[in-house]
Order: sequence, then structure tokens, then C-alpha cells
Amino acid sequence: MDDILRELDKEKARIVVFKDIRRFRKSVTVVRGLQESDDALGITKMLKTNIGTGGTYKDGQIVLQGDHREAVKNMLIGKGFNEDSIEVR
Repeated sequence: MDDILRELDKEKARIVVFKDIRRFRKSVTVVRGLQESDDALGITKMLKTNIGTGGTYKDGQIVLQGDHREAVKNMLIGKGFNEDSIEVR
């Protein structure tokens, strides 16, 4: 039953991936719209490992060091999220 609910959440999720400028004019990639759960922590770890960058999951959003918007989108699609529900800014 949990698997079915996770799949429905993936289809309904409205995910926004955007670049932000943080301290010392460093760019970061921010991912918002994922449900706060162990799955979000797993996705954070997967993104950090596959991209090869530092990052964290904090306050309901994933923050990765550097500009990795397209790579994040492609990995989320590969993870099973609907391409139409992912907005890249």
C-alpha cells in the first residue's frame, strides 16, 4: 500500500528546480516540492552522489552546491517523477 501512495505522490508532486545565489556569490541549486519523508532524504543522497557535489535537505527543500538544474531534472525523471510536474527556472 505504501508503494502505491508513493507512486501517486510522485505523479501529483509539483517540483520546482531553480538556481539561487548564496553567500560569497556562490550559486546553489534548490529543489522544492518534495514531500518530507525518508524518500526525500534518499533522493538528496542520490543527487549528491551522482552529481558529485555537497548539499543538504533542510526546511522541505534540497540545496545542492553549484548549478545542476538540468542534471537534477533528468535524475528526478529517472527516479519516476512526471516530467510535466518538474519546473526548471
